[in-house]
Amino acid sequence: MLIKACIKSRQMIKLIFMRYIIIVCFIILSAIPLSAQETDGNDLKIKIALYGNGDILFSWWGHTSLIIEEESADINSSYDFGIFSFRNNNFYQNFIFGRFLFSTVKRNAQNNINRYIRQNRDVTIFTLDLPPEKREEIRQLAEFSILPENRYYYYNFFYDNCSTRIRDIIDIATEGQFKLQFSNEKYHYTLRQQARLHTWVSPITDWFLCFLMGKENDQPITFWEAMFLPSELANSINNFNYTGENGVTRKLVSDTEIIYKSQGRYAVLDVPEKLWPYGLIAGITIAFILFLLFFMQEKHPAIGQVVSGITYSLFGLLTGVIGLILFFSGFFTDHEFTHYNINLLFYNPLILVSVPFGIKYAIAKDYSRRILSEFVLRFLWFLVVLGIIVSVILKLFPGFWQDNFHHQIILLPVALIFSLEPFGLKKLARQIKMRFDKKNA
Repeated sequence: MLIKACIKSRQMIKLIFMRYIIIVCFIILSAIPLSAQETDGNDLKIKIALYGNGDILFSWWGHTSLIIEEESADINSSYDFGIFSFRNNNFYQNFIFGRFLFSTVKRNAQNNINRYIRQNRDVTIFTLDLPPEKREEIRQLAEFSILPENRYYYYNFFYDNCSTRIRDIIDIATEGQFKLQFSNEKYHYTLRQQARLHTWVSPITDWFLCFLMGKENDQPITFWEAMFLPSELANSINNFNYTGENGVTRKLVSDTEIIYKSQGRYAVLDVPEKLWPYGLIAGITIAFILFLLFFMQEKHPAIGQVVSGITYSLFGLLTGVIGLILFFSGFFTDHEFTHYNINLLFYNPLILVSVPFGIKYAIAKDYSRRILSEFVLRFLWFLVVLGIIVSVILKLFPGFWQDNFHHQIILLPVALIFSLEPFGLKKLARQIKMRFDKKNA
């Protein structure tokens, strides 16, 4: 009996042990993502989601994501490139210096789509017609991009964003045919013009972003480069045909589904809005107001002197700070789109010198004590006029072309009034000549 009991106990222990091994193996296998297992691609569907423009500045240009559906496992995954969080370490410092550390995130596709619908943004889904082995290749590339060592990368608005990463994946899946076709076609807009199609809704933001862009953003580009915009990527894949391994030409997009149309959202322009008429009107209006201030100074010298001096300081401060931002971003940050900016010729930080001289001008007790301040102020603004003239001449040379006429035309009338205002210019010239003659007598 004792022997039988021992044998039975051993059998029970063995059975429990085998069950334990089976449970452990099941847990381990369940923990392995299905997408990490090898597939032949037959049960995969590859889709591109295009999301329209949103309310916040960084969402004005839309978004795009890669969707992979695995029918056998009932898994729909969305791979989003260009994702960031304000909670990242040193986010604001990195933002200032142009070191945008973004990441790739894998989400549930339907939840992701619902999130954009709640934001009242257009949602359009494009299904791609690719052979099974290419679908599997895209799945592997997508999974590779979310690995911890590959997930984070430095974002570039024009050259490495949510749209360009998906563009590059499509090119790999079509054996380079996608890039071959679109990198040889000249696009009808520059990077600056293309970006401005989405910023017209806020004139001040449009003006400032355009002001920060250097001349490199005005060079001719191809359709391939234009696909930094999600909408242009969508247009390109929708019009693209490629040749498969069997030599048969097929359309890349097999189906287009409009999931949601936004309500009451502003439209994206087809043609960039011209800013120079608004710049001209603003420049002339400001110059006319300044003209009235200097005219008042002739009629009411005491009050006019104080108002004019303060005006010199305020305009010098505003123009100088803008120039300082441009100088800093162009030389000390990784914001590549701000580099080589000709606007620095006339929005020069040197104009900040006019702030203390404007104050001295305002508080001078008599004319003889304000001559130096007035001369320095007029000279500084005359340098601005010369900078604008030089920047216009540079437009004659293709390598120096920059679409900044609206920035030149708004500042030119103001700089002319500050530097060549006629009411006090003759008087200043006489006083300087008298002092010079007296000194040499």
